[in-house]
Amino acid sequence: MAFIPAYLAILLFTILIDYAAGIGIEKAEGRQKKALLVLSIAANLGVLAFFKYYNFFIFNLNEAFSAHFSLLNIILPIGLSFHTFQAMSYTIEVYKGRQKAEKHLGIYALYVMYYPQLVAGPIERPQNIFPQLYKKQTFDYERVVSGLRLMAWGLFKKIAIADRLAMFVDTAYSNVHAFQNVSLVVAAVFFSFQIYCDFSGYSDIAVGVSRVIGINLMQNFRQPYFATSLSEFWRRWHISLSTWFRDYVYIPLGGNTKGGNLLIVFLLSGFWHGANWTFIIWGLIHGIGVLVSRRFPQMRADFRRYLPTQFSIFNFQFSIFFFITFAWIFFRAKTLTEALLFIQNMGTGWADIAKKGVDLQLFTLGISPIQLGLALVGIFILLLVDACKSHFSITAFLQKMPIFLRYSLYWTFLILLYTMGMFGTKSAFIYFQF
Repeated sequence: MAFIPAYLAILLFTILIDYAAGIGIEKAEGRQKKALLVLSIAANLGVLAFFKYYNFFIFNLNEAFSAHFSLLNIILPIGLSFHTFQAMSYTIEVYKGRQKAEKHLGIYALYVMYYPQLVAGPIERPQNIFPQLYKKQTFDYERVVSGLRLMAWGLFKKIAIADRLAMFVDTAYSNVHAFQNVSLVVAAVFFSFQIYCDFSGYSDIAVGVSRVIGINLMQNFRQPYFATSLSEFWRRWHISLSTWFRDYVYIPLGGNTKGGNLLIVFLLSGFWHGANWTFIIWGLIHGIGVLVSRRFPQMRADFRRYLPTQFSIFNFQFSIFFFITFAWIFFRAKTLTEALLFIQNMGTGWADIAKKGVDLQLFTLGISPIQLGLALVGIFILLLVDACKSHFSITAFLQKMPIFLRYSLYWTFLILLYTMGMFGTKSAFIYFQF
């Protein structure tokens, strides 16, 4: 409402269409049932295509055929891709008979507009949300504390890690011509952690807020940079979107019976993120990477056989992180030209470094060494917490602590948050643009 009041009409339009379609689909049979589903999907994708992809297609049409169609001066509604996919999952589930049509318009509207995850997910399924919206909630101290803890951790990832890393990343990408080798490697690696902390930080806050008021949302991230394969990475990263494409695109296309299906899904995933060739290339890189990695399972087995287990796991994790970091360059760059220049400059000047040595300025990108130190501390804390999560439940660990130690740890964390937090930056979450 504060963004562009008229855009509420978009939500109202899709809510009314899908609400009526859900009831109609449940009652209809045969072709009529399918027609209502197609109508619902077309309405949702039509709105998404108009606001998000119209200018992209018109611009490329003009470039390809020297046409002169006019571009529209429109702003993408916040979170359009997220609540569109959530609305589509409802009608699809009703069509498949796995979800009863919701008769209460207010409850259905709440499902679409549920505020903690409206603008950046997780993209929820109706089977998880609707029963909880009807459940009478009572105050639960442990649940509220658990939600607040998760919110605090998400806030730390956003303002203490992601926003500080953004200083280095934005400096590099805003003037790619001025940097090379070490500086751009630092920027690329920092963006990998920035986007992870920024997006998972939002998800943690959304899940935490929801938990406080008694609604359980799905887990959207599960230590993705500890993955030892690309397939595993996508089972850990943006889980709600990955499973959405799996259930509603990949499996209906035939799953792994056709190798091209996987490539289609990754191309669509890239295009979902933005109307830009950079996102399409990013999706293509991941699609090809997953296809190639699936062709060589024996190589992984041999590697594990001849090397110590921990060493081989670390090498797999490092290799996957390197691949993902490379792909993120296309995700972050504004144009393909900028992405290719970034990669080119990243590979130049290493001979001079071999002769003269490494200057600290190459790591700081002209920013204070103190900020670099704080950025590295933030990454270390992130990896430490993720490593702990991989081996035990932090919640259970905290609950077993004596209350004095537990609250001492809380206060230490809050002081750390206050000390490291970038409170003056007012940086929006990266995924708000999608």
